[in-house]
Amino acid sequence: MIPKVFREVIDLGDGRTISLETGKLAKQAHGSVVVQMGNAMLLCTVVSSYKESGLDFFPLTVDYREKFASAGRFPGGFFKREARPSDGEVLTMRIVDRVLRPLFPSDYRTETQVMIQLMSHDENVMPDALAGLAASAAIQLSDIPFECPISEVRVGRINGELIINPNQAQLELSDVDMVIGASEDSVMMVEGEMKEISEEEMVEVIRFAHEAIKIQCRAQVRLAEAFGKKEPRTYTPAKTDETIAAKVRELAYDKIYAIAKGAHSKKDRSDAFSAVKDEVIAAFTEEELAENEGLIKTYFYKVEKEAVRELTLSEGLRLDGRKTTDIRPIWCEVDYLPSVHGSSIFTRGETQALATVTLGTSREANQVDMPSYQGEEKFYLHYNFPPFSTGEAQPLRGTSRREIGHGNLAQRALKNMIPADCPYTVRIVSEILESNGSSSMATVCAGTMALMDAGVQMVKPVSGIAMGLISDGERFAVLSDILGDEDHLGDMDFKVTGTADGITACQMDMKIKGMPYDVIIQALKQARDGRIHILGKLTDTIAVPNPEVKAHAPKIITRTIPNSLIGAFIGPGGKHIQELQKETATTIVINEDPTTGEGIIEILGTKPAGVEAVLKRLESMLFKPEVGNVYEVKVIKMLDFGAVVEYTAAPGNEVLLHVSELAWERTENVTDVVNLGDVFEVKYFGIDPKTRKEKVSRKAILPKPEGYVARPPRENNDRPRDNNRDNRGRDNRGRDDRKPREPRRD
Repeated sequence: MIPKVFREVIDLGDGRTISLETGKLAKQAHGSVVVQMGNAMLLCTVVSSYKESGLDFFPLTVDYREKFASAGRFPGGFFKREARPSDGEVLTMRIVDRVLRPLFPSDYRTETQVMIQLMSHDENVMPDALAGLAASAAIQLSDIPFECPISEVRVGRINGELIINPNQAQLELSDVDMVIGASEDSVMMVEGEMKEISEEEMVEVIRFAHEAIKIQCRAQVRLAEAFGKKEPRTYTPAKTDETIAAKVRELAYDKIYAIAKGAHSKKDRSDAFSAVKDEVIAAFTEEELAENEGLIKTYFYKVEKEAVRELTLSEGLRLDGRKTTDIRPIWCEVDYLPSVHGSSIFTRGETQALATVTLGTSREANQVDMPSYQGEEKFYLHYNFPPFSTGEAQPLRGTSRREIGHGNLAQRALKNMIPADCPYTVRIVSEILESNGSSSMATVCAGTMALMDAGVQMVKPVSGIAMGLISDGERFAVLSDILGDEDHLGDMDFKVTGTADGITACQMDMKIKGMPYDVIIQALKQARDGRIHILGKLTDTIAVPNPEVKAHAPKIITRTIPNSLIGAFIGPGGKHIQELQKETATTIVINEDPTTGEGIIEILGTKPAGVEAVLKRLESMLFKPEVGNVYEVKVIKMLDFGAVVEYTAAPGNEVLLHVSELAWERTENVTDVVNLGDVFEVKYFGIDPKTRKEKVSRKAILPKPEGYVARPPRENNDRPRDNNRDNRGRDNRGRDDRKPREPRRD
């Protein structure tokens, strides 16, 4: 039976379209949709169990995968099967999750999976920009309770013109790469990188994206109505009890408010809140606790949130005693670790990051191999968040999605400030040693100082700050440099990085609907003031990059050689280059320029003498004497008919000095004129047309003896020629007067 297919088309206004299709694939899922743009096709399915999970949180899984078959490729590596998700796939999962999660009911506790897969790739379409649209459209076709449709778009800007969902080639020309997620009436998520744009320009990008998202949200509604919009399923709502809520508030609110106003440290504040919670629990009977202990704790958390937010809205005070615009105390240090190539410590309040920089050749570049993108990163950053940074002991299960996301944000903040001509592959590792809010922004600050300490000539230093928001619908307060608790209890987490001249990256998550654009603008301007303050602390510690890399750090020098010489430099089976690396204690990497075909040679070493030796070998290979010039040479081998000499300016570059070119006088023995190791000058004549070999002469630069008469050239193995005899030694007059051969004696 041919299935009935429902389709909705979204016009992007520039000749491109996005189509939403359902009814053909994955019909047993609770909702499924195929999103197509060009030849790119994504299948998204959503399933939510009808059985309650029993957990005290919403178990939502968002999974995004790019199948190698979609691009006609095999997976790399030994096992030819897609394995764990790549960093790029994880980042897409996070972007989609951050927009979807707040729109499910707060008391929905059912296991839910949103699975998105790239089935067909188009090199002119970046599929991650379609993932949010696919996820929302699939949910709209299901009976899963969900507040409203959303979508996500990528925005680029080329020569001042904004573009929705640019392709990879366009993005390379763009000074903006932002992904915005929103519903029809509210912006909910912003993430991206920029090349020092202003706050006003950033808001313009967000507005432009939101208009496109509104169209995509309406298309989802039309598709769901045509397919047959389902009534949301019923589920067991969270238990409520107004009597218990009132009792908890009466017991806890004033005490929590007083603690919040006391400007305690993170640990002291946490201990004080826990003590109040214990008092509240102790006020209930064992029977009440047996039945409602979880509900009591839930109400306590709500009272805690209400008290902390009211303190800020009514008095302009925060948990640590700061005003809304204050930045926590900062101290910094560079060159802390003696053996690394660059290091720094950045501490802001109770958040601390230790950053290290490692310098290497192009061989150490991070290889990116995805169906939708293949390339390499010569600058990359890794972020580690161990449990001890928050005073906890937790299982270690490898790199988390959060660590990948925070590291990517810091990498995007810094990467455009790495000069294009930096010869090194640069890796930053940020170790979070303490955390109480905004460790990713601490990573940006520590990374900037570590780069400058390592001698990387940054274009400009970069700092970062995390902004927060507390609002009750009428009043609002924008918070600079938020604490971990303020992030947890607030309505916005807005991270902004930049130089003194503009924004380089941002990440925003909204927890409330309908935040006005003027509030976003205020948050951005307040963030700029805080960012500049923090930047001053960084430059007070290290004002400019160190002029050179450290003595123990490798120095890298690049040279180019003609393509025809690459093989000779490497040698058979790599013999020559391996011996040279061993002799000079260097690392030598050869790449071919895809445009010119020339060989690009990178020489990395910690010993200047070793690097210089490699350079001399290269200079020797590249040395080309010019006809008519005089060069100094050294005798390296003696022959019966001349001497082999090498140019002292290019060791290893040899040429034969024939015996006839040693001196004006007749030379019977080479050693009568020169000996092994002698150094003298010769004149270069180019290729001899007779021998077709290079010709040099010592006698050509010596004064010609007075009365010198040139002798005829030697022939027949350099024997003196008798003009009265032929080549067989016979007399021209027919006589053969050579000495008779003696008879053989047996």
